[in-house]
Amino acid sequence: MFTGIVEEQGVVEKIIKKKNLLTLILLAKKILKGIKTGDSIAVEGVCLTVTSKNQNHLTFDVMQETIQKTTLKDLKLKALVNLERALKKDDRLGGHFVTGHVDGIGIIKKKITRMNYVELYIAVAKDLKCLLVPKGSVCVDGVSLTVGKVGRDYFSIYLIPYTLKVTSLGSKKVSAKVNIETDILAKYVLTPRLK
Repeated sequence: MFTGIVEEQGVVEKIIKKKNLLTLILLAKKILKGIKTGDSIAVEGVCLTVTSKNQNHLTFDVMQETIQKTTLKDLKLKALVNLERALKKDDRLGGHFVTGHVDGIGIIKKKITRMNYVELYIAVAKDLKCLLVPKGSVCVDGVSLTVGKVGRDYFSIYLIPYTLKVTSLGSKKVSAKVNIETDILAKYVLTPRLK
């Protein structure tokens, strides 16, 4: 369980592609403290297990299901990725409850940039859109955000300068793909009605 409050941006140092498996080696600093093999880390909003660790790097194996359902398959060397350690039971909950189980991929369709203000319009599939409500919570690439507008096939989010600075969302351009996790509470309330 996570909160969607990004602790740092890691750097993709190595990508090893194998049959049905992707191994990521990330350079990190802050989140290395207290982390051990077997711990969970949210990488771009995707819950991954640390398979090995050294003084500067964390290694993760990404299984086929995760490769297919997330943007991790599109990562390039030197890319910046949002990182968050799993929530401890005595931590503050600064964002919202985030599982790290991505519901789908969205595509940035429009980016409005003004002084100290960025608004992203993200296109999503119908099955995700019905779980989004204005002023509700959403996790985009591991960042806990408040939903702005909700349209027929999109939703919008607003980004403050701090979020743009400390997360990978600041460098996202129109047509970029992003991992979307809808609010777990909305899923529990609405999913039985959808079937």
